[in-house]
Parts: sequence; C-alpha cells; structure tokens
Amino acid sequence: MRVLVIDDEGELRSVVTRALAQDGHTVSTAVDLASARDAVTEGPELVVLDLTLPDGFGLTLCRELRAAKSQVPILVLTAHSQVARRVESLDAGADDFLAKPFAVAELRARVRALGRRGPLPRGLVHRQGDVLLDFAARHASRADVQVPVTAREWAILELLGRHAGRLVPRAELLEGVWGEESESASGSLEVLIARLRRKLGASMIRTVRGEGYALGEER
Repeated sequence: MRVLVIDDEGELRSVVTRALAQDGHTVSTAVDLASARDAVTEGPELVVLDLTLPDGFGLTLCRELRAAKSQVPILVLTAHSQVARRVESLDAGADDFLAKPFAVAELRARVRALGRRGPLPRGLVHRQGDVLLDFAARHASRADVQVPVTAREWAILELLGRHAGRLVPRAELLEGVWGEESESASGSLEVLIARLRRKLGASMIRTVRGEGYALGEER
C-alpha cells in the first residue's frame, strides 16, 4: 500500500516510515502543508497526518481532500488527546485518530485496519426511503443528492451491509474496522455512527442496546 506520512518531526517521521516499510508499505513523506499538497497528487492509498505543521493546521488538508471528494483513508496523529479534538478530526473527514505518544505496534495495527478491504458481494446495494448506498461504487445519495462518506464510514457501512440488516456485534465492528477493541476505537465508532445518522437519516443504522448495530429497519 502507498502511504504518505506528513509530519515535521524528523525522528518520529523516521520511526513511522521504518515501521510501515517493514510491513511492506511504500512510504513517502512530507514535512508541511505545502509539500503535502504536492504529495497527495501522487495518489497515496493512505495518509498519516500530523495536526501541528510549520505552515498550518493538518485538518486544513483533511478538509481540502474531502471537499475534493477524495476518499483516501486518513489517520490523524496529534499530541492533543482530548475527546473534542478527536471529534473535530472525525468531523473534518479523518478516519481514525491516534494520540502521541503512541506505540508503534498500535500505529501499524491502525494502518492495517484502515487498509483492510474485504471482497463485497457482487452488486451489493442498500435502498431505504430516499437513501441509496451502492457499495461497489462507494456512492451514497439521499433524495438524489450525493452524500460524502469517508473511507472509515464506508468500512462501517460495508460491514453492516454484508449482514443484510442483521445484528453486527459491537466487538465485531471494532475488530473489523479498527482492528482492536480499545476505548479510543469505541469512542470513534460512536462518533461515526452519529455522523452517518446525520448524513443518511436517523433510521439508517439501528442500535441494539448492549449488543451492537444493524443496517436499516428491523426485519
């Protein structure tokens, strides 16, 4: 997988680059927003993005990519671990959030989870009311208007979609999408479920209290 690492801290950038290269990824780097904007034109398959850069805020690039309809998975790195910062990152279109300092093994697991794409049933489509989810094309629309959905949000929808409206246990979602059942991953899941409901309608994802989630209405 082609991974772009954007961070101005040389030592951390080297550690991340070596770790991901050992996992077989092709890694390129950028040290600021200006060089990152050039680097994303090369078509990375995943972006590791620091928030504090010499020439601006990392989420500026995140918002620019989403405004341009890019669905590239984005893993945010930051020294700020507050819930508010995590929510801000996810609302800007980031797919995952990792607070510094972090264990390299956790970073590698998050990257593997973001890059994981299992085969979908051919022609898998979900229709509910005025909402259409075309999983193969990764196209979502509501009342014939396209709805922007991030890579991490699609990962959640795809896992729910494979079960055709049946319950998906919370633990299975966390393992399948994040690769772990950590407190951070659990918090991110709740934020993204809420965001998908705002985008696609409150009834699109059903909560089975204490157990998990299902796509669409109860069957």
